Amino acid sequence: MKKLSHYDSAGSPRMVDVSGKPETRRTARAHAFVRIAPGALEKVPDNPKGNPLEIARIAGIAAAKRTSELIPLCHPLMLTHADVEVTLEKKGVRVVSSAATTAQTGVEMEALTAAAVAALTVYDMLKALDKSIEIQDVYLLEKTGGKSGDFRRKGNHA
Repeated sequence: MKKLSHYDSAGSPRMVDVSGKPETRRTARAHAFVRIAPGALEKVPDNPKGNPLEIARIAGIAAAKRTSELIPLCHPLMLTHADVEVTLEKKGVRVVSSAATTAQTGVEMEALTAAAVAALTVYDMLKALDKSIEIQDVYLLEKTGGKSGDFRRKGNHA
């Protein structure tokens, strides 16, 4: 079994030293789905708080940029790209985020944080309509670059 890099030999959590790793281009895409009841979903375009999809998109981008402030052992990264697509669908809202950098460590956490915060923002914007909204299926779709190479989730995903 592969050793987890965020723990030292005594089992204490630590921030990984990436100073010896080369800077390479790294990208990641992540996914989240916000399941919303049909009655609340049909009211999304008329939300008095504003356009929840656009606000969620901006919130996700802002979250990607602040990931190291939220995840304790995550390295601060200079992102060269961050974006979030928020799409209204029949059963809810699909979120797909992307992030890129040229750095010594990957951007998976930035993409995942963007997707999760965008989904939370959709909930916040619509909770007055329906408290039973569910945030589901937060996962990494793909990542490129770095020592571990590329990863693409198998199956029919966004």
